[in-house]
Amino acid sequence: MTKIGVVLSGCGFLDGAEIHEAVLTLLALDRAGAQAVCMAPRLTQRSVVDHATGKETAETRSVLAESARIARGSVRALEDVRASELDGIVLPGGYGAAKNLCDFAWQGAQAQVHPPLAALLRELHAAQKPIGAWCIAPAVLAAVFRDQGLRLTIGCDPGTAAALQQMGAVPVTKAVTEACVDERHRIVTVPAYMYDARIHEVARGIDEGVRELLRLAALLRS
Repeated sequence: MTKIGVVLSGCGFLDGAEIHEAVLTLLALDRAGAQAVCMAPRLTQRSVVDHATGKETAETRSVLAESARIARGSVRALEDVRASELDGIVLPGGYGAAKNLCDFAWQGAQAQVHPPLAALLRELHAAQKPIGAWCIAPAVLAAVFRDQGLRLTIGCDPGTAAALQQMGAVPVTKAVTEACVDERHRIVTVPAYMYDARIHEVARGIDEGVRELLRLAALLRS
C-alpha cells in the first residue's frame, strides 16, 4: 500500500492546520487506497488564536497535541519519521504552515523552515519521491528548495507570489479546482483556501492534487 505522509501544523486555520484541507486530504488518500501517515513537529505553537474572535490569546499549545485532534490520535512526531518509510508527502495549508512549520508569516522571503521538516523534505526530494503542498504551504517548499525554480501555485495573492519569486520559485496561477504539477521536481500544489472558495471547490482541487501525487509515486515504483 502506498504510504503518504501528511504533515499537520496544529488544529485550526488561523494558527494551525486548515481542518477542511487536512480532512479532505485524508479522505482523498483513503478513497484512493493509500495509507496516510499523519505527523506533526514537537513544537509549541508560535501563536494561539481564538477562532471565534480572530484574536490571539495568551494560551500555550503543543503543535503535536493539537494535530492529534485531526488525526484522531494517530499522529507521529515528525522528528521520528524517516523518508524511507514514505512514498510521498503532503503539507495541508492553514496559517500553521506559515507559523509553525516555518516562519514565513513573519519573515516572508527570508523564512526558515523547522530543521527536521526541511531535512525530511530534502531527503524525499533526493529520492525523487513526490511532495504536495496546499494553500499557503507551498511557501514552505519555496524556503526549503530556495533558488531551484520550483513551479508552485499560491492562488492569486500578489504579495505571497512576490515573496515566492524572491525565494527563486515560479508562481503559477491555477483555479481552486486545479492542481499545479512540477514534473521536473515532482511537486504538486493546489491553491485551496488561498481563494475565498466553497468547500466542494476546495475538495475538487485537493482530489486532483492527491491524484497527481499518487500518479508520481506510482511512476517511481514502476
